[in-house]
Amino acid sequence: MSDLLITDIRARAVNVPLTYPVRTAVAVVDTSPLVLFDLETNQGFTGRSYVFTYTPLGLKPVRELLENLAVVLRGQEVAPYELERMLQRRFRLLGNTGIVKIACAAIDMAAWDALAQSQRLPLVKLLGGTPKPIPAYDSHSMDGPRIGPMRAERAVKEGLRAIKIKIGYPTLQEDVASVALIRKVIGDDIELMVDMNQGQPLPEALRRGRALEEFRLSWLEEPVLQENYVGFAQVRQALTTPIQLGENWFSVDEMHKAIVAGAADLVMPDAMKIGGVSGWLRASALAETYQIPMSAHIFEEFSAHLMAVTPTAHWLEKMGLADAILNEPLQYVDGAARIPDRPGVGMTWNEKAVETYLV
Repeated sequence: MSDLLITDIRARAVNVPLTYPVRTAVAVVDTSPLVLFDLETNQGFTGRSYVFTYTPLGLKPVRELLENLAVVLRGQEVAPYELERMLQRRFRLLGNTGIVKIACAAIDMAAWDALAQSQRLPLVKLLGGTPKPIPAYDSHSMDGPRIGPMRAERAVKEGLRAIKIKIGYPTLQEDVASVALIRKVIGDDIELMVDMNQGQPLPEALRRGRALEEFRLSWLEEPVLQENYVGFAQVRQALTTPIQLGENWFSVDEMHKAIVAGAADLVMPDAMKIGGVSGWLRASALAETYQIPMSAHIFEEFSAHLMAVTPTAHWLEKMGLADAILNEPLQYVDGAARIPDRPGVGMTWNEKAVETYLV
């Protein structure tokens, strides 16, 4: 039996302000609702992770589920594979998706963090890789004609080589104008991606996708409902713009079904929804099998380590959802994330900020 054992856990909910609200075609995220998770061990190492609930309404159920799992976690080995299997068995009848999957991912990520700390290694090295710069794109939203160009210009000045904006305005003309404005600001040498956030019915997604082809987009993300793999395949066949999909997959099985259906040119799992570090590793193996470029959706502190061991690694999403409550947010130099040379993920809470935003 391993000497590294779980002695206790702690889950706290915070609602962190955002510099820029995330405006999408289907909703506006005004704040960053996070559940912070600490996994304490008998050797004094504390594994840390956080999960993002999108709406403050999700904070309480996720936090309480994690707190209720303390009774089954105390005394367990810090062995992510075994913990994952134990939790899967426990939730098989209830269903291992939604907030259950989110809570289990928080545990998985914290366990990997604690394990890497116990070996005095950055997570990337524990996973068999080496720290390297991870190319990142700046993730923007439906910012409008005033804020959008300002953010884009700032990102280029900071060295970012790619920018993503959200579209899905009431009219096609507004979408085209928004994309044209950003392309004019950043020029032809900076990659530009757009995200429709599942906001269009299939015929309209096709119409708008065709109208945007002239702007040489690096990808069109989630043009239709994410589970509509047939619709995605139709959009993909009709356009030359690469189609991006994946942030809402709650399992590697869903990812596999989408790939087999020909739904995407590119994949973008979410570390939380796909199953934490353990789920990500399986997803990256699948992407390698099909030779599909794989990007990371948010959770950049963990995702940077994971992208460094992803054979088809593409882009890291720079969004900073947790920056306000971290002592040392992830650093970017020349448009790439720099993996910290610290044991584990290298993430510690700014307790003063946590107390300020505690729910």
